Amino acid sequence: MEYINKYVEENKDRFLEELFGLIRIPSISSIAAHKPDMYKAAEYWKKTLLEAGADKAEVFETAGNPVTYGEKIIDPSLPTVLVYGHMDVMPVDPIDLWDTPPFEPQVRDGKIYARGADDDKGQGMMHAKAFELMVKTNTLPCNVKFMIEGEEEVGSPNLGLWCEQNKEMLKADIILVSDTSMLAADIPSITTGLRGLAYWEVEVTGPNRDLHSGIFGGAVANPINVLCSMIDQMVDADGKITIPGFYDTVQEVSAEERALLAKAPFNEEKYKKALGVEELKGEKGFTTSEHTGIRPSFDVCGIWGGYTGEGAKTVLPSKAFAKISSRLVPDQDHEKIAVLFKEHFESIAPKSVKVEVTPLHGGPAYVCPIDIPAYQAAEKAYTDTFGKRPVPVRSGGSIPIISTFEKVLGIKSVLMGFGLEADAIHSPNENYPLEQFYNGIKTIPLFYKYFAEMSK
Repeated sequence: MEYINKYVEENKDRFLEELFGLIRIPSISSIAAHKPDMYKAAEYWKKTLLEAGADKAEVFETAGNPVTYGEKIIDPSLPTVLVYGHMDVMPVDPIDLWDTPPFEPQVRDGKIYARGADDDKGQGMMHAKAFELMVKTNTLPCNVKFMIEGEEEVGSPNLGLWCEQNKEMLKADIILVSDTSMLAADIPSITTGLRGLAYWEVEVTGPNRDLHSGIFGGAVANPINVLCSMIDQMVDADGKITIPGFYDTVQEVSAEERALLAKAPFNEEKYKKALGVEELKGEKGFTTSEHTGIRPSFDVCGIWGGYTGEGAKTVLPSKAFAKISSRLVPDQDHEKIAVLFKEHFESIAPKSVKVEVTPLHGGPAYVCPIDIPAYQAAEKAYTDTFGKRPVPVRSGGSIPIISTFEKVLGIKSVLMGFGLEADAIHSPNENYPLEQFYNGIKTIPLFYKYFAEMSK
């Protein structure tokens, strides 16, 4: 690893500044006003890949946001790694909870603070810099392709079709992804499973206009009250989701695999303390790690209606809204679940309101085998960098496009994440430790080395 460490040490300040340039672009895919920023980010990635040593790089149009593609083919007979990442980020609200402006990256206490610092600009940039390292030191052992999309945070609605249209260009032996996390900075881990996702927006309509809550309160149903009551009915006292048919295809994990997963280090008291909660909640009969790794979940991601401004306004609102998500496990069909929820939620609505459920996006779960060469190469790479063998874990998060890759391109993905639980992705004050950023750049070339050797 000597040449790797030397190159990173000599170039680490430049690596950081190039990452900051990407972070400063507010590429929020869910907000239409930021569409121009998506193109700025795409062009930034094109420039980054070309400067790193790609033979070619191009920005492709889709029906939504652009995709940046780049490649370096050193020998068609050698294996090919397709690197996937995303340039888009989550919205920054609530903005007043940020200690510093979200698109003005700052380093404090050894961490980069900014939206996208971890998810996924920081982790994506690790691959560009690791690729540059291999090109400049003449140690690149196989072909490399990059696919950086602009819609991951909204469910990648257009990437599947783009992949279908460009299957020949995207041919590879493995897809390499860094958009997940490790158990801890000193406990490397490889994500072997991702939960799927179904996501909806709900609209509840009561009276045909906002009403005076004194004159009409108690006689007319309040849509916010009704919405809260309906949501409360979706999960029972044992933490089971009550949608009929929801669990019909849930893949039950064997006792043997549950025992293996239980070996991953987990301290529940530290977990609660880090989150600032006194008690955890989840489905009866399963551990906290199992709640997020092998069981589905149901959550309200946002709820609003009525008056939320300063001071008081005695209003009985006409409408109430919620954004709701469900994380899914292997064998659950996200499209079927989307329909089951819509039918059930609309069916339990009282006649005092009208309810409309609109599915927004989703995707299936994914499981990576641990006996394929790419997984074993990743395992060896982590071991070299961190001095210990990584633990296989199933993540509670979702990257819906990963399963689409396998379906459309016929390629497995290996999830080499370097984020940490404390990185606050999707939240105010998202951050990424400098040590993890640099360790990622050091580990990725080792993956290429071992993958090329194992593929012979």
